[in-house]
Parts: sequence; C-alpha cells; structure tokens
Amino acid sequence: MNKFKRVYIEISNICNLQCSFCPVVDRDKKVMNESMFERIVNDVAPHTEQICLHLMGEPLAHPEFEKIIEHCEKAGVKINLTTNGILLNRYKKLLSTSPAFHQINFSIHAFKDNFKNKDINPYLLDILNFSKESQELRPELYINYRLWNIFETTTQNDSNSDILKTIANFFEVEIKEDIDVGSIKSKRIYKRVYLHFDSRFEWPSPLMPKQSEVGFCHGVTSHVGIHADGTVVACCLDKEARLDLGKMPEKSLSEILMGQRARNMREGFAQKKLVEDLCQRCTFIKRFQSVKSQQHVI
Repeated sequence: MNKFKRVYIEISNICNLQCSFCPVVDRDKKVMNESMFERIVNDVAPHTEQICLHLMGEPLAHPEFEKIIEHCEKAGVKINLTTNGILLNRYKKLLSTSPAFHQINFSIHAFKDNFKNKDINPYLLDILNFSKESQELRPELYINYRLWNIFETTTQNDSNSDILKTIANFFEVEIKEDIDVGSIKSKRIYKRVYLHFDSRFEWPSPLMPKQSEVGFCHGVTSHVGIHADGTVVACCLDKEARLDLGKMPEKSLSEILMGQRARNMREGFAQKKLVEDLCQRCTFIKRFQSVKSQQHVI
C-alpha cells in the first residue's frame, strides 16, 4: 500500500456551531473514544504523511482531546487540524507546544456565520495572539486563516474588510481590501502564518444530478477518511459514509483498502472512469480537470 498524503480521522461529527458552508450531518451523533482512536492511529501512522483530525465536527470539542494528541505524539504522526477557533483558549498551550502539530487552520468565517451581531474582534485577537506566540515557540508550525470568499458569480458578495483590516493592523502588514482573491489562493502575512482563500462548493449527494461517468479524483489515491464510528470512506467529502469501504479497527486499513470496492475505485480513477454513483454526481471533481491531476494515479 502506497503512503497517503493525508488520512482524515473524524474524532467527532458533533460541532459547537452550525455554519452555512457546512452541511447538516444526517448520521447519528458520534464521538470516537480515545482507546478506539489509539488503535486506529497506530494502524494508520505508517501509511500516511499526516493525519487531519476532522471530516465533520469540531475537534476541539472532543472531551478527550488532550489524550487524542498524546496518542498522535506516541504514534509519531503529524497533525493537520481545522477548527473554528471558538474553543481555542481551552487548548492554547497544547496547540502551540505539541510537536505533533504541523498545521492549524482557522475557519475565520465561522464566527460571522453564527454571530452576525457580535463584535468579531475579541475572537480574532485570540487567534492572532495565539498565532504570534506559537510562531515564537514553534517557528516550523504552519497557520492558515481560511476565508470562503472566492465566488462563482459576481452577484455574490461577502465583505471581509473588517477581518482583513484587523489582521493587517495586528501584524503591521498591508492587505488590500480589494485583494484579487481570484488570482491567488494564499498570502503570507507573518512568518508561517497565511491567509487562505477558497470558494464554497456543493457537498456530493445522491440527490444531485449526474455530472459525468468520466473523471479523476484523489480519493483512495492520496487520501481516505475514517468516520467517528470507524467507517473508512474513499473521500473526505463523503459526510454520510455512502462510499463505505469497511470498518476499523475490526479490520486494518490495509485490509480495507485491498477490498473490492476500494480496488474498483482506484482502477477506475486510473482509467479516468467514475465507477461510483456518488462520484458521478460530485461537482468538486471538476477541480481536478487539469493535465497534472489527470496524470496523478496510483
């Protein structure tokens, strides 16, 4: 089994917020206990460059988050964490000092999406202060501020002027309020702290119209996901586990990925064929329609 770029381990599908850019999860609410996580991360560690502690849900809301990180440290895996940052102060020291963390992503839009009438600055300043302090303690740590502000049409508008102004003033850098986010995806603002821009997308669903039976995806090739109940899925966007490949820790990741369904998907992508109905209805797959992406096969 080739090494993955990342494996998504959903330690909980429960979130403390409900953002417009995140869909509602129909699965039963589930928190992966730390003993189950330990077995899974020890199995996964040799097969991936890093793990992402999310698929759905807010990882910092996990009641045993410190134990989760301890198991990652013992397994020697690097962590890519995505959080809305609301609970940042609860784990501020751990996040800034644990050698396991490779990258921390803050979904900055989450605050505005949930607290439209609240002052965003106290929330932002907590994140900005954490960023500066952690860069002094661990200069190798990457930090991303994520903004969903690249739009497919010119009729959509979502001003980030207050966010960009606060960030610019704090780090004493120039950030144009009319920054051309259509031409760049990220901008470095301080050491390894970046602004990251992206467009919103539709989460694949069997209710969506069929797009094509031809195409390529990085699912099962560069990454897989593991849901909070241990179900392994081919794609990090498969929020309802419709591409169920098997369950851990009853089976090892290697055994699951040698199963017929996983093999069919890999072979299909290698031939630019979408063998699964969900893949045929996915619009996100259009992002991989480049020569480089279509040549990336295992």
